[in-house]
Amino acid sequence: MGAERSKPSIYWLLSAIAVPPFSALVKLRIRHGERLPQEGAFILSPNHDSEFDPLIMGVAVWRLGRQPRFMAKGSLFRIPVVGWLLTKAGQIPVEREGSARGNDPVTAAAQLAERGQGVIVYPEGSLTRDPALWPMRGRTGAVRIALTHGLPIIPAAHWGTQAVMPRYGKLSLLPLRKRVDVTIGEPVDLSAFAGRPLDSKTLNEATEVVMQAITALCEELRGAKAPAERWDPTKHQQKETGRFES
Repeated sequence: MGAERSKPSIYWLLSAIAVPPFSALVKLRIRHGERLPQEGAFILSPNHDSEFDPLIMGVAVWRLGRQPRFMAKGSLFRIPVVGWLLTKAGQIPVEREGSARGNDPVTAAAQLAERGQGVIVYPEGSLTRDPALWPMRGRTGAVRIALTHGLPIIPAAHWGTQAVMPRYGKLSLLPLRKRVDVTIGEPVDLSAFAGRPLDSKTLNEATEVVMQAITALCEELRGAKAPAERWDPTKHQQKETGRFES
């Protein structure tokens, strides 16, 4: 058991409440769990194809000995009881850029480096729009945090979550014990971007390196090859708009 998991915390209560029904619903198998560092700060970046994903990754990280943390909207922390639980669970409040209430994600992530904590960040930013659920074009937030604070990005992937809760669908309770596989990758090598200005070119190139690592893990789990061209919601929307206008 990792040091974080063995230390008394509210996670003991949350896991006692959430894990039994989770285990009845999902048969979770974790590959290469030893790749998740047992100490020190890190960013865990998985694919994202279901609203159920955070629970899958949260339980996986907890089983691997670390406390699962996410960056959550600052407004959630101002809700009675919910805000208290989020704070006690070590979740990280972030505000929109320019807000006077709190920190943006990059600034908020500084505490991770200082405290040696990990955080789960979905580089796609939202559920994939790819029709076959392959990782789509990533956003630059995760690599901006990593390059700013010198944190390692650990890629991860899962497959099977869509059977538990389809994208934009409802939770499927039956049959019980649906299999979900999670695999952890080696830290992404971003050394080629060290010392470069964090402009859009650098961040986009580094993000694509991360997305390639995540996609490779997805291919391993699915036993299939991802499309040569990554799904880009912006380009797809432009194509759809062009067809509509014509």
